[in-house]
Formats: sequence, structure tokens, C-alpha cells
Amino acid sequence: MMFAVAMGAILITMLLGLVRAVLGPTVFDRLLAANMFGTKTVLLIAVSGFLAGRPEWLDLALVYVLVNFSGVIAVLKFARFGNLARDDARTRQ
Repeated sequence: MMFAVAMGAILITMLLGLVRAVLGPTVFDRLLAANMFGTKTVLLIAVSGFLAGRPEWLDLALVYVLVNFSGVIAVLKFARFGNLARDDARTRQ
């Protein structure tokens, strides 16, 4: 029962994160909301795996964490520099 309540709370916070991602005034607010949505998705996968008795879902959650982190870093770099392949060695000379 307690895990079902936890899943409901996670779903509500995911919905709030989606609202912030749509309404966020800046790109960074939207990115932070998308990152929070990814984190809550990992929690949802972990709790669902526990409720279903499938501990191997934690492996899927860990993979999703790595993909989420890499995606956030790539989007932040793109938002700051305008591309993903900026060569800092050229700009120093």
C-alpha cells in the first residue's frame, strides 16, 4: 500500500515537472524540469520493479540515469556554446 502511494506521489511530481518544462520562462528552467522528470522516471522504474518483484528493473533504471545525465550535459553544452563540438584549443591561439 505504501509503495502504491509513493508511485502516486512520483507521478504527481512528474506531472508538475512537465508543467514547468512547458511553462518555464528560460531554457535552463525547462532543462532543469526535464532533468527532474528523468530522475522521477528512474524512481518510478525502481518502485515499479520492487512492486512487480523484478529486481532486474534496477539495471534498466541505472541505464536510464546514464542516458539522462549524458543528455542533460549535451543540451547544456549546446545551449551555452551553440554546438556540441566546440574546439577550445583553436580559440586560445
